[in-house]
Amino acid sequence: MMLKTTLKSLLLATMLTAPVTAAMAQTITLRATATSNDQDEDYDGLVVFQNYVQNASNGEIAVELFVGTQLCTRGDECLAGVADGSIDIFVSTSGGAAGLFPYIQVLDLPYLMNSDRVAEEVLSGPFVRELRELMLADSDNTIRLMTIGNTGGWRSYANTQRRIETPADLAGLRMRTVPADLPQTLARALGAAPTPIAWPELFTSLQTGVVEGTANGITDIMNMRFTDAGLRYLTLDNHSYMGAFWFMNNERFLGMSEEHRRIILDGFAALQQATFASPKRKEIAAYAAFREAGGEIYVPTAEQVAQFQAAAAPAYDWFRANVAQGPQVLDSFMAHAAAATAAIEAERQADLN
Repeated sequence: MMLKTTLKSLLLATMLTAPVTAAMAQTITLRATATSNDQDEDYDGLVVFQNYVQNASNGEIAVELFVGTQLCTRGDECLAGVADGSIDIFVSTSGGAAGLFPYIQVLDLPYLMNSDRVAEEVLSGPFVRELRELMLADSDNTIRLMTIGNTGGWRSYANTQRRIETPADLAGLRMRTVPADLPQTLARALGAAPTPIAWPELFTSLQTGVVEGTANGITDIMNMRFTDAGLRYLTLDNHSYMGAFWFMNNERFLGMSEEHRRIILDGFAALQQATFASPKRKEIAAYAAFREAGGEIYVPTAEQVAQFQAAAAPAYDWFRANVAQGPQVLDSFMAHAAAATAAIEAERQADLN
């Protein structure tokens, strides 16, 4: 009888403690948010990050995803949440974070990188660590830049009026910009008339002729059905890389064990690769849909791109003169881009032979 009682006691103890042990194993829960939607590259990256981190940690780290405006609505509000720890992870475009980190706009400067290979090399290297140190200093060590991915490919010029081959073709075109100095300076430098328009109002503004053009990636153009608003001409000058900046609460990250920090870092590496790849896949259908809607796609020559780059010089001057630590960040970015370009060209030449 005593043996049976002991076995029953042991079995009961096992049943009671098993779920407690499992619950205790999941020691960390991270709240990650993106203010986009589940069709966006940001969401693709979050799903990959969540899957990797939860599996690699054997469930010791849980990642909760909040897509849209569940936790915050604007970039400054979301970054404040990261700083105070109410949000663990947040992804932002340069525009959403420029209020706190103005030098982040360096990725908006045109014609400094010429391919995905170059961009992915630069954004996987020491330049990101340099930005991280600046951002930690400017946020009192609260906001940590984890990685830079992509959200929508490259910006190119699209309009309702005519083919754009050189800067001269932009003369007088009413081009939509965000209400910020850098994109408006760039539009004026290229001869266009910058017209600040909020993103939700762009379709109607194109349709009614309030603006005649915009600078966006092909997936955004087709997701918003801008061809139905009269957009017909797309010039693939790929003038700026649409970077996605992934931030994490610094105290939250440093408070983890080294093993968990390694898992988080590898999770962000997997996330970055996913967001690098996602636009390339989505662009295939988007380009086809653009042509089917009557759109015309033009790829400028190297000589024509050089004309655009020369005309854009006032934008670089504005950045150096008006952005805190702008000269330092721009010089570093250009040096890393040049080194990546040279290294990739050397690899290309080696593989040609």
